[in-house]
Amino acid sequence: MAMASARSIVFSGALLCKSLPAVTARLSIAAAPHRRLSSSGLSLRAACSRRIRTFAMSGSGAAAVESSQRIASQLDQLVGAREAIKEVITKMHCNPILIRLGWHDAGTYDKNISEWPKCGGANGSLRFSIELEHGANAGLINALKLLNPVKEKFTAVSYADLFQLASATAIEMAGGPRIPMRYGRVDTVGPEQCPKEGNLPSAGPPNPSEHLRKVFHRMGLDDKDIVALSGAHTLGRSRPERSGWGKKETKYTKDGPGAPGGQSWTVEWLKFDNSYFKDIKEKRDEDLLVLPTDAVLFEDPGFKEHAELYAKDQDAFFKDYAQAHAKLSELGAKFDPPQGIRIDESTS
Repeated sequence: MAMASARSIVFSGALLCKSLPAVTARLSIAAAPHRRLSSSGLSLRAACSRRIRTFAMSGSGAAAVESSQRIASQLDQLVGAREAIKEVITKMHCNPILIRLGWHDAGTYDKNISEWPKCGGANGSLRFSIELEHGANAGLINALKLLNPVKEKFTAVSYADLFQLASATAIEMAGGPRIPMRYGRVDTVGPEQCPKEGNLPSAGPPNPSEHLRKVFHRMGLDDKDIVALSGAHTLGRSRPERSGWGKKETKYTKDGPGAPGGQSWTVEWLKFDNSYFKDIKEKRDEDLLVLPTDAVLFEDPGFKEHAELYAKDQDAFFKDYAQAHAKLSELGAKFDPPQGIRIDESTS
């Protein structure tokens, strides 16, 4: 493998050359450019390789090596898919719809159902037409079309991972926080495994606070998570032909970027910051959208303390948002390997 493209595999908890069986139990994958290895690191790799060859003569050793190689290959595919997603976002300005795709795949989770995949969640089921046709998923077929070429090129990446990878990448590319994501999600295999319709939040329920808590508490999320996640509406627009909410166009959306039209929550609707909370609180601009489920964040006492904080402290918002997003992305997910795979920051 060429020096510029080679990647090292980092095992936390135990060095591979000391105890290979232990590695598979505590494997934490991270990719780093080969040039970052010190000379002592290269010597250690050579020494380990000799001991791995000896250990691999046993059945358990061979299985461990095969597993490690498979995960390393999967990591390379994830890194490649992320770069391809970045190109799509740069070209299409599609951050909002990719975020929504990841959320809606994960947001069907029901903590009261223990059986996978009946519990719903981040399992890739949103790729099937029966679920794409749910009312809350209107327009998401366009997100799937954007990602299908990425999936065709990086076949080892599951749809469940692809949706969550795209969502987290879209947040980060819009200036948002880095999400502590892990990957390795297993896909559902057929449309019969799709969740029933009605698990996702709606924009204008009769009792917004009660509705939000019913939906998000069912997922195992709390009031702080609800408010933090709502802050992602700093990105994107509502289109009346899809959701029944918002104006056909405003002075902020009539010229795009991307397909023009719709009504945004913020002026700079492709920039991730805490403007959503500031604008919702002030309600000074009739061209900015405020849904009943937005307004309630500053009305309900349990929500208000968090919304007020985020309106004045963007760092606090970013910190809580990153944690809530990561939590959401893992709801109902089945990981292989069980501890998941993490993309090291140095590959960014």
